Amino acid sequence: MITFESLGLNASLQNAVRDLGYLEPTPVQQEVIPMLLDRETDLVALAQTGTGKTAAFGLPLLQKSDPERRVSQALILSPTRELCLQITSELQNYAKYMPGLGITAVYGGASIQEQAKQVRRNPQIIAATPGRVKDMIGRGIIDLSKISYCILDEADEMLNMGFYEDIRDILAGTPEDKSTWLFSATMPREVARIAKEFMHHPQEVTVGTRNKAVDTVRHEYYLVSGRHRYDALRRLVDANPGIFSVIFCRTKRDTQRVAEKLIEDGYNAGALHGDLSQNQRDLVMGAFRKKQSQLLVATDVAARGIDVDDISHVIHYQLPDETETYTHRSGRTGRAGKSGISMVILTRSEQRRIRQLEKLIGQPFEKQELPDGTEICEIQLYHLASKIRDTDINPAVEPYLPPIEDVLEGLSREELIQKMVTVEFSRFYEFYAKARKPEVVSFEKSAHSGNVGQDKTRYFINLGERDDFDWMSLKDVLKKVIGVGKEDIFHVDVKESFSFFNTDASLTPLVLEAFQGHTFKGRPVHVEISSAPKFNGKGKGKRQGKSGRAYGSKNYTPDKKSRKKGKKGKKSKRGSKGRQRSY
Repeated sequence: MITFESLGLNASLQNAVRDLGYLEPTPVQQEVIPMLLDRETDLVALAQTGTGKTAAFGLPLLQKSDPERRVSQALILSPTRELCLQITSELQNYAKYMPGLGITAVYGGASIQEQAKQVRRNPQIIAATPGRVKDMIGRGIIDLSKISYCILDEADEMLNMGFYEDIRDILAGTPEDKSTWLFSATMPREVARIAKEFMHHPQEVTVGTRNKAVDTVRHEYYLVSGRHRYDALRRLVDANPGIFSVIFCRTKRDTQRVAEKLIEDGYNAGALHGDLSQNQRDLVMGAFRKKQSQLLVATDVAARGIDVDDISHVIHYQLPDETETYTHRSGRTGRAGKSGISMVILTRSEQRRIRQLEKLIGQPFEKQELPDGTEICEIQLYHLASKIRDTDINPAVEPYLPPIEDVLEGLSREELIQKMVTVEFSRFYEFYAKARKPEVVSFEKSAHSGNVGQDKTRYFINLGERDDFDWMSLKDVLKKVIGVGKEDIFHVDVKESFSFFNTDASLTPLVLEAFQGHTFKGRPVHVEISSAPKFNGKGKGKRQGKSGRAYGSKNYTPDKKSRKKGKKGKKSKRGSKGRQRSY
């Protein structure tokens, strides 16, 4: 295993990294840190947001900085206030054991006089947004004539935001012999232009493929008519009870409108766009970071530089005007090795763009169907039951229990459960019983649309996020246990304490038999056919199916006997004994 110690960092930085709990450097850190420590060079590094780029340039920069020289030695440019502050905070943590090293943030939306006081103390490192640092240069507050290093972080985002001229003017006032380190998720023409104009034979490091999305993100699209976008959005949110998502809109007006509608419908949501004051922006982002709101509706410009952990979904309410922007959007999830899902709500006029995006990111999109009301109610019911089961009892309720027991006297256990669940469940049931499913537009079948035919079976399994599964790891387990290929398991939907997955209907007997005797951490694993109740009241709503044993062959085809056995789900006690497996 490669460690931070092996990269050439000094003892002070090693101790700081250890205090932060970092054990193994990320791929971009492994590539960049030794290179920058070894020699003075210009650098172009291409890597997705969330891959550890701040430490990749920050640790070598700190080691090369001299605390004894009270002069600005490095400038770090980033696109937004949030990212500027985040970089500053991270560098200060890394410099924990480096007394005398000053790091200051300079950004718009705050008092320039207060920031000027900090700059006049001659910090060795200045992290800044382009507009504010250019302003302070013009006022004679900042002097970059002696800097040795200039770092452009999220260079593609800065240029997309129209900072090219500002960056050009800033770099023109820096020493010719400085080292310039450029970090970017993509390599559009504007970034290449900056590199050509201001860098000398730069080294290039690419983690992954240029413009390629990270492989921890699953890309899906949902087809609806334009007037049903919001209805589709609501279904996607309701079908994912633990969702923590950024929802992207193209315009400020749409962003505000969608956020307001979500709030009116009872969701914890906030809007982030250019018409907000800095104070309003801080309040919205503060609530989202603390997970007080689960949905952040944002424009692309307003969301630049947002770095929030554990975003589970990115929802593209509308696709961006620039195809490359999709990479930035989807990169908000699936970070630091975790998985995520990028969902696109698509209309007929936009259908050609899916092919463009697939080519850009180097990954296929899965065509998905919007969940119907019965599916959503089923998911919400399981979520509620799991939430009740996992809730710790608060001792403070004890004095209130006797009168409550008197009120509930006479109710059977079954009636009590039914009534308790109904209190929360009814709002979904009543809404979706009346709601029409959003109109789906016709769309030619994608080569990457997965198994979306009607001849499929949906299953429930009692494993989920609390068992440390995401859609990728659960799919791997399902493939292994059932003994099928990658394409045979699709639409894996992981919730907090349970999950759903699909196969072709022909594999149903095999799937039902495969988990017989399996346990996870001592707990039996149950796989059942999911058949939610119909709103017309004709169905009983029972999940069906029993388990059988697993077959190791990928090409296993049940014979008539095994097919019959799988259907009835009967096994002798003797046949089941000794087959228990755990994983």
